[in-house]
Amino acid sequence: MPRFIQVFLSFILLIISSPLWLVISFSLIFSGPVLFRQQRIGKDNKPFTLYKFRTMKPVRQGSDSSDLHGTERITRIGKSLRKFSLDELPQLWNILLGDMNIIGPRPLPVEYLHRMSSEIKKRHLVYPGITGWAQVNGRNALSWEEKFGMDTWYVSHRSFRLDLRILIKTLPMIVTKKGVDQNEFQTMEEFKGDGSRKADAVRNNA
Repeated sequence: MPRFIQVFLSFILLIISSPLWLVISFSLIFSGPVLFRQQRIGKDNKPFTLYKFRTMKPVRQGSDSSDLHGTERITRIGKSLRKFSLDELPQLWNILLGDMNIIGPRPLPVEYLHRMSSEIKKRHLVYPGITGWAQVNGRNALSWEEKFGMDTWYVSHRSFRLDLRILIKTLPMIVTKKGVDQNEFQTMEEFKGDGSRKADAVRNNA
């Protein structure tokens, strides 16, 4: 799907969702920052600042790595936002800034870049997206190998028709909340590079 169409759609969605932004911001402002900011990997491996509504408590100094992805840090409001992917709304602004598209591989933290094989890095040949092929085919229920396999498959087969198919499949995924959690965790476990070079063997039949 041409980028100008995705930017136009993002602008329309931003206007339509603006009342929701106000409600969410008001519910978060009394307990800390409204937005979560993190450096993510963008197109051509370039870093950018990704914006989301905050859904987790700040990391305590000295906390172990297991605490970073556990349910104990998810706030009550955050759980509701995550269930319906409302925490992703600020990424519409990322699209207008030129960092993302509506459709593309999900942007990952910059520290993951050096853990990726050259095959996996092909996912960065396109703009990252709010939704993508991996998100409509399992989301966080997928392993990292499966996700990366689907991401690189998308890059090789992307088309206007495929993007429309992803858009059509995204809404039911949000409504049913399918694949939001990975086992007992509310977020995807950290990618440590283990088995990453096998990702090119994972393909999905379109």
